[in-house]
Amino acid sequence: MTAILAIANQKGGVGKTTTAISLAAGLAALEKRVLLVDCDPQGNATRGLGHTARAPHLYHVLVGESPIEAAILPSGFPFLDLLPADRDLVGVEVEFVGLERWEEVLGARLAAIAERYDFIRIDCPPSLGHLTILALVAATGVLIPLQCEYFALEGVSELLSTVRRVTSALNPELELAGILLTMYDDRMKLTRDVEREVREHFPAKVFEAVVPRNVRLAEAPSHGLSILHYDIKSRGAEAYLAVARELLRRSR
Repeated sequence: MTAILAIANQKGGVGKTTTAISLAAGLAALEKRVLLVDCDPQGNATRGLGHTARAPHLYHVLVGESPIEAAILPSGFPFLDLLPADRDLVGVEVEFVGLERWEEVLGARLAAIAERYDFIRIDCPPSLGHLTILALVAATGVLIPLQCEYFALEGVSELLSTVRRVTSALNPELELAGILLTMYDDRMKLTRDVEREVREHFPAKVFEAVVPRNVRLAEAPSHGLSILHYDIKSRGAEAYLAVARELLRRSR
């Protein structure tokens, strides 16, 4: 069964899209067949892999104007494909209001191609609107990137409340796949305090691997490359490869 993972956090600036791109690239580097779904109207995951969304893309797939097969693009890197997005995706928030069983649309579209892939990764927008709900209903698990800062746990609590509602009402298979500490700087007491608190609140759910603050990670998207293709020897690349390996161990 293909593992479908929604990468979500309604708080922006936590490394969510960087995690989506880098984890997908890390799994592909381990020769797993991966589809990265850009479910954010900002299209950052699309541009971060060096692409510009042209019709058809995710919006056209969701509203039934295109089969999903026609919208999937080769990323340019072995084992990794992309389902792109652009700002047209905002229309889903309006057009799906009142539509019967709208929550199931993305899952139904992905089911048509799921057997082609070992993993499907969905980059969610920084909100808890229709697009994030679509991703959570389609997914088997949710991964939460968590920046090591003061208000981090408040955002996680809100997201986990949404996950529980989705699990109870729409997708009983959805589970918390893990929490990933990002922008980690062990020189800072705040970072160490947040890590300790998160690991105490969510034992066994926090990844052992952490993602450090790393200039190369910040630079990679501007070149249209994942960190693994931009600088494989960087601390950021090593961290996401470690996360990919840990995720594989957890999924066995």
